[in-house]
Amino acid sequence: MKSSASRSDVVTPISRAWNHVGQLLFRPFDLSRWLAIGFTAWLATLGQSWGGGGGTNLKSSSTGGNPATEIRGALDQGREWISENLMWLIPVVVIGGLVLVAVWLVMLWLSSRGQFMFLHNVITGRDEVADPWSRYSAHGNSLFAFRLVLALIGVVTAMPVLAVGGWAGFTLIQESGSAPAALVVAVLSGLTIFVIGIGFLVVGKLTADFVVPIMWKQTSSCRAAWGVFLRLAGSDPGAILLYLLFQILLWIGAIFLIVAVVLLTCCIAGCLLAIPYIGTVLLLPVLVFFRSYSLHFLAGFGPEWNLLVRQVEAPGGTTGTPG
Repeated sequence: MKSSASRSDVVTPISRAWNHVGQLLFRPFDLSRWLAIGFTAWLATLGQSWGGGGGTNLKSSSTGGNPATEIRGALDQGREWISENLMWLIPVVVIGGLVLVAVWLVMLWLSSRGQFMFLHNVITGRDEVADPWSRYSAHGNSLFAFRLVLALIGVVTAMPVLAVGGWAGFTLIQESGSAPAALVVAVLSGLTIFVIGIGFLVVGKLTADFVVPIMWKQTSSCRAAWGVFLRLAGSDPGAILLYLLFQILLWIGAIFLIVAVVLLTCCIAGCLLAIPYIGTVLLLPVLVFFRSYSLHFLAGFGPEWNLLVRQVEAPGGTTGTPG
């Protein structure tokens, strides 16, 4: 059995995660296995990435005048159009908004359940769908509730800043950019939104990478798992910071690799990657690598967190020890 990496070791988990990818997906290669595990990975990442929708061509009536004047004219035309179509526009916006919220909630719930299904297959080496779907229902519901509350907190936190920034931007347009105070407010609002976004992004990252595995091992409560993670992180906060920074480098490398494959295939791979589920199946080695990497890093906090020490069931009924 391989010893766990130290808490601050972000390099050793790379080779171990890569070995796990090979053992889970390529020894031997089984398309049906890929499709099953890929389905759970697709559920786990549902709503996190979207296919390209193409750009929108906007007609312009520019005559070479002042851009601020043209924007003010467009805003005036927009207000006039809205006032003329208010009777039917309000119900359409309300119904459309409710539909979008309902779709988002369904996707959030499915992805919360899917994270445990994908994690289950990565840890156990199986390609199950039905069993982990039912087994981790309580875990998924708790994660869904946590993510929903987190999203609501994010909206409540960001809305006042967006309102102030919108007011500042509107003032700049009205004053043709000659409003220093409004410019400062707009810049500060943008920076604040950026910081808030980074904060919530980090919380979501830590939840997926560490809290979900803790829930898988110990508890179905996301709140309790966060308590456990905070105790672990408190013992070595520098290791967590190093992990987050190193994740940026790993993802940059993964993106460069994906772009290279797309270019080498004359964008054929890019078209396939844009197809829901099919794209996830093609990216499965990358997704399994990052899921395994976080587990190997977590193992550095003690042997009780070495979740991948379990026997991996290979196709055909044989077993092997994961890397």
